[in-house]
Amino acid sequence: MDFSIYDFTSFNQGIDKFFFENLTPFWATVVEMTIIGLVFLIFYALVALFLIYAERKVCAFMQNRVGPNRVGPYGFFQLIADFIKLMLKEVIPIKNADKFLFNLAPFIVVIASFMAMAAIPFAKGLHAVDLDIGILYVIAVSSMGVIGILLAGWSSNNKYSLIGAMRSGAMIVSYELSVGLSLITIIILSGTMQFSAIVEGQANGWFIFKGHIPALIAFVIFLISSTAEANRGPFDLAEAESELTAGFHTEYSGIKFALFYMCEYMNMFIVSSIAATVFLGGWMPFHIGGCDGFNHIMDFIPPFIWYLGKTFFLVWVMMWFKWTFPRLRIDQVLTLEWKYLLPINLVNILFMAFIVLMGWHF
Repeated sequence: MDFSIYDFTSFNQGIDKFFFENLTPFWATVVEMTIIGLVFLIFYALVALFLIYAERKVCAFMQNRVGPNRVGPYGFFQLIADFIKLMLKEVIPIKNADKFLFNLAPFIVVIASFMAMAAIPFAKGLHAVDLDIGILYVIAVSSMGVIGILLAGWSSNNKYSLIGAMRSGAMIVSYELSVGLSLITIIILSGTMQFSAIVEGQANGWFIFKGHIPALIAFVIFLISSTAEANRGPFDLAEAESELTAGFHTEYSGIKFALFYMCEYMNMFIVSSIAATVFLGGWMPFHIGGCDGFNHIMDFIPPFIWYLGKTFFLVWVMMWFKWTFPRLRIDQVLTLEWKYLLPINLVNILFMAFIVLMGWHF
């Protein structure tokens, strides 16, 4: 079995062949799905914890302070302490709450983010599932997260939770349109909805450059809309601490609160991954036409390093948004979408279609 940090295809095929040669097809499938599930669970927890630490440091840097610096080197073990605290904290039962829906809500939110993460290619040949309709699938399953938020707000029997859930529902339904339309702009350019094919199509240039002005506009709109959809500042109206305590998860404690908390950061990672994959070439290296020596050096960097670098750069941009801009009012948030982003998106799609029809893209 050949293994390369530049192409995981043969590695995955070798594992698949090993299990199907030594087990029945049913048990081979079960074992493979179990391994993939465990890998995703570990990856989910590690990325969420790292992003929580990163946001504390980014926030501290932007506010001219140090951030966590006591527990462990550079305060890194503060995460472990907080994680253990949340795992051991008592889950407080809420009087008159709908117990079944109250307990179910955080798991729906987490499952939706897990399902969205499954279609993202982390490197060449390294993804859980490579669907022909990858973009459509991600848009569909990521929209399910709002169901968990609405259930959490309604089942808590708390007016603040309910208002936060209604705000979140209104925002996600609104900004989902702009997220979808900005991705459609790139689908027109690439001619496919399959993530691996979209990445392969950027081998000689990332779409943000190949698609001219429409691709750049779509990228900016996607960043703004996905920030709002992930309930990140300055669009965090669903969790407006100064108005709604903690919004839809006000009544949650212990591990259930931890699930909501981790899910927010994982959603930020997922939308950044999609933006990096669709607009910035995913795991493709940066190439400049005619500069063969430079391109050859870029090819030495492993694909998953390119993917992680682009994704974490976009995560940093979203954190920069939160700690730079003041929180908007709910009417301003909806006005931005319906009066500005949506019309711009519709015109941008026509513009991109015209450029593709005329063959003016690179």
